[in-house]
Amino acid sequence: MSMEKVNDLVTRGKAKLVPAAVQEALDEGCEAGALLDTMIAAMDVVGENFKNGTIFVPEMLIAAKAMKKGVEVLKPHLASGASGALGKVIIGTVAGDLHDIGKNLVAMMIESAGFEVIDLGVDVPIENFLRTYEENPDTKIIACSALLTTTMPALQQTVAAINEASWRSKVKVMVGGAPITQEFADTIGADAYTPDAASAAKKAKELAA
Repeated sequence: MSMEKVNDLVTRGKAKLVPAAVQEALDEGCEAGALLDTMIAAMDVVGENFKNGTIFVPEMLIAAKAMKKGVEVLKPHLASGASGALGKVIIGTVAGDLHDIGKNLVAMMIESAGFEVIDLGVDVPIENFLRTYEENPDTKIIACSALLTTTMPALQQTVAAINEASWRSKVKVMVGGAPITQEFADTIGADAYTPDAASAAKKAKELAA
């Protein structure tokens, strides 16, 4: 029963109620890993609902926040690194672009899917993406976003620099943002393009598999 309750509260974005429900489930003997899985499953449902247009960005942010609260309670009970069990993802908005809402949403959804997210923020120079990967060579995915047509060249240059790196074959590159298309992603040599945060989380799981 506790497990379904946690799933339901995350799906409905009840951030204030989730920590107590998670603690209650732990007290009743539920495994921390199983609780993490049930919250990830809840976020999958939220992602599907978002893609189908039955919920919108605010509801999705609220659900991700609820998930985050639940994970905070679980962290001490998880094997170290289990909450980022799928690996590391480096994410950032490219140089010259100060938009962060879309990028933050993608970061939250990818984290909710079970990754450890290294968020570089906005207006990120190319060398920051490269240096961060070199400091975290176990990173599975580098995700870059551009939210303006005027910063699409910066995205192209960022991906080009990653493509020239000696370690390129060990990492996948995901791109996204309002003006970005699959065609543009193919042209610049990215591994994947996703139109929204829910698809990004799903694609990240596929790429990391």
